[in-house]
Amino acid sequence: MSLTLVLIAHIPAEGVAAFDAYEAAVLPLLTRHSGELQRRLRTADGTVEVHVVHFASADAFAGFRADPDRAAAQHLLEASGAVTEVHPVADV
Repeated sequence: MSLTLVLIAHIPAEGVAAFDAYEAAVLPLLTRHSGELQRRLRTADGTVEVHVVHFASADAFAGFRADPDRAAAQHLLEASGAVTEVHPVADV
């Protein structure tokens, strides 16, 4: 069964550049795990970002989360100070 997620990131203004670097490193990994970024939205000041991401399955998402290249970029996310939320969602 496929999985659609909404990610919400709250990013301190001083962390936007590090968050951008993290995203540049990890978003290309989605396709490696049957994932697709369907929508990416950001506030004008860059401090809130929302993603709608679709994976072929929960296992595919787990594979993305466990990807060693994603883990290698984790320091960028931590440096950004971003607080993230991940929510499974469904069409209504």
